[in-house]
Amino acid sequence: MGTIDGLPPLREVIRAHDLVAKKQLGQNFLLDLNLTAKIARAAGDLTGCDVLEVGPGPGGLTRGLLAEGARHVVAVEKDARALPALAEIAAACPGRLTVLHGDALELDLAQHLTPPVKIVANLPYNVGTELLIRWLTPETWPPLWSSLTLMFQKEVAERIVARPRTEHYGRLALLAQYRCEARIVMTLPPEAFTPAPKVHSAVVQLTALPQPLYPCDFGVLQRITAMAFNQRRKMLRASLKGLHPEIGTLLDSVGIPPTARAEEIGLEGFCALARAVAED
Repeated sequence: MGTIDGLPPLREVIRAHDLVAKKQLGQNFLLDLNLTAKIARAAGDLTGCDVLEVGPGPGGLTRGLLAEGARHVVAVEKDARALPALAEIAAACPGRLTVLHGDALELDLAQHLTPPVKIVANLPYNVGTELLIRWLTPETWPPLWSSLTLMFQKEVAERIVARPRTEHYGRLALLAQYRCEARIVMTLPPEAFTPAPKVHSAVVQLTALPQPLYPCDFGVLQRITAMAFNQRRKMLRASLKGLHPEIGTLLDSVGIPPTARAEEIGLEGFCALARAVAED
C-alpha cells in the first residue's frame, strides 16, 4: 500500500532513543522497510483484521503492518526503551496502534483483540518457540487467530515444516501440522539484521485449519509423540513399550511396522495410533 508519512528512518529512531539491541532480550532489529513491508504482505490481506505483533522494537514491521492496511495493530513490547519510538508511530496512525508494555508470555492478549485476528511478528529468539506452542495449543479450536506469520531462526522454521524421514522432522512439525498448513515464505541472511545474528532466519506462515487434519485425542497424540521422539533412535516397539502392554500388536493394527522409528512415521500414522490407544 505504501509508507507512513512523517516518520524518520529507523536508524535515526534507534540513535534518537538509544535502542541498542540487547542479547538478553533476544533482539535483532530488521531495519530495511522494504523487507518489513514484504513480511507484512506475506500475511495476506490485513484490511479488516486486528494484528498482534510481539517484540516490535523500533517498529519497522509495525509500520509495514499499518501501511498494508491493518485495521488495528496490538504491539507487545517488553523493552521500555522502545516505547517512545512506538508512540511516534501511534501518533501518526491515530486509533490504529495499541502498544502494551509487558511480557507476551504473561499478558492476556485476547482481551485486546477483535476477530478476525492475524499474528505477525519477528519474534525474539529467546521466546519464539514457546509462544508458537502456546498459540498452537489453545483450549478451544479453531483459535482466536486465523494465521501466524512468524520469523524464526531458519533451523526452527525448518523444524516446523519438516516432513518424515528428513533431518528436522520431530514433535514440533507434528504439533504445527496437526492443526495448520505450514510453509516457509521467506528466508533472510544474517546481514539483514542489526546486529547480525550468527544464523539465517526464515518467515513461516501457519494457516489454521477448521479442524485437525486427522481426528484423534490431542492429549494422547502428545503423549505418544513425546515418548517416540524422546528416544527417536529406538524402534517404536521399544520407545513406546510403556504405552501399552501389547504395543507391537497395536502398531500392526494401524499399519505401522513395530520396527519403524519415530522419524519414519507421518502425522496420519501417529493420529491413527492415538485413536487406537484411546479406543483400546
